Amino acid sequence: MDKKILRFSITAALAGFLFGFDTVVISGAEKSLQALWQSSDSFHGIVVIGMALWGTVAGALLGGIPTNKIGRKKTLIWIGAFYTISALGSAFANDPVTFAVFRFIGGLGVGASTVAAPSYISEIAPAKDRGKLVGLYQFNIVFGILIAFFSNYLLSGIGENAWRWMVGVEAIPAAIYTLMTFGIPKSPRWLLSKSRFEEAREVLISINPKGDIDQLLDDVKAENLNTIPGENIFIRKYRFPLMLAFLLAFFNQFSGINAFLYYAPRILEEAGLGASTALLSSIGIGVTNMVFTLLGIYLIDRMGRKQLMYIGSAGYIVSLTLVACAFFFDWEGMAVVIFLFVFIAAHAIGQGSVIWVFISEIFPNHLRSYGQSFGSSVHWVLAAIIPSSIPFLFGSIGPGIVFSIFAFMMVLQLLFVIFMMPETKGLSLEELSRKLSPQKAP
Repeated sequence: MDKKILRFSITAALAGFLFGFDTVVISGAEKSLQALWQSSDSFHGIVVIGMALWGTVAGALLGGIPTNKIGRKKTLIWIGAFYTISALGSAFANDPVTFAVFRFIGGLGVGASTVAAPSYISEIAPAKDRGKLVGLYQFNIVFGILIAFFSNYLLSGIGENAWRWMVGVEAIPAAIYTLMTFGIPKSPRWLLSKSRFEEAREVLISINPKGDIDQLLDDVKAENLNTIPGENIFIRKYRFPLMLAFLLAFFNQFSGINAFLYYAPRILEEAGLGASTALLSSIGIGVTNMVFTLLGIYLIDRMGRKQLMYIGSAGYIVSLTLVACAFFFDWEGMAVVIFLFVFIAAHAIGQGSVIWVFISEIFPNHLRSYGQSFGSSVHWVLAAIIPSSIPFLFGSIGPGIVFSIFAFMMVLQLLFVIFMMPETKGLSLEELSRKLSPQKAP
């Protein structure tokens, strides 16, 4: 693997670290904020927690526009700026509305990063290493989650303003990341999609001089001949990749993963653990997530995307069923912790390792940012709705029924993997475009 490609991929993937940190850091502060501002469960879920999630939805919906218009690199720079502003503003907020506004800005960064970063990495990576390189984005997400859990635990005992430090410390890695993104080149495939062939050739020569540059240029030009001016991802030609992106993102969230990560300490307390033990167990969950994500990244270009989804789906079904049973039958608290650790491992090696890789592969170069935006938007709309509903659902129908619903949805995911999901490992982006989309538009 070319060292330059690895370095540029790691830099872009660090957007995932900020994604993971920003998303989960609220789990250590949310109960303190609810008590401080005396918020009802509905207001707390929809405004204090939910605004960041709706910012993420907006970032995912709109992220395809700058990613396509100004390029992947410049979009990544703006994402770093949003993270920095959000962290500082949230830390100094004195009321729930101001806090929600700055968390919304951070959400814009999270949503846009799920469009720009996987697209950028997939477009500079050679086919044989694309899975593991795009997988670095997911690794950084779970690494950010782990660091957020650990940071929350360390800062939880420093006083009544501990929550300010929890959300504000993110500004340090956000500023560093922003500076680092100035040092990466523009995406060569984005340049090619804009017919800037000489610039693209220069970038390709600089990052991968041993690659077959002329062949890639010929493949992209051939793909461009098969496009219609002004076409979009919603025409019949792209119906199959669009359906794949929708279903993969849909099932990702109906596993309950984000609902669990946002409310991990609360769920563990519901299972009978003390507050301190629950927060400490969250760190163990973060470690499990990271270890099995590393395993998924190691296997994704060896076993393939589909095989990992088989493993993850089976693990989901078993673990979520056991978690539901634990709540129904009042099993001991540590049993719930063990089942949830299995759930996290199943997610990390399956959906966690596959989703951003797979969606970044299945759309053609000139529409990749919009296809990635579509898949990310489906993911984040559900990630806003489901976690925002958790306090209400736990209080009304109970956690046992909630986890039973998640388990049933994973049975449906397994059927999707068996009957619909294609394997994409080892194929160039241009080969995948020819395979998944008809060569002639209707």
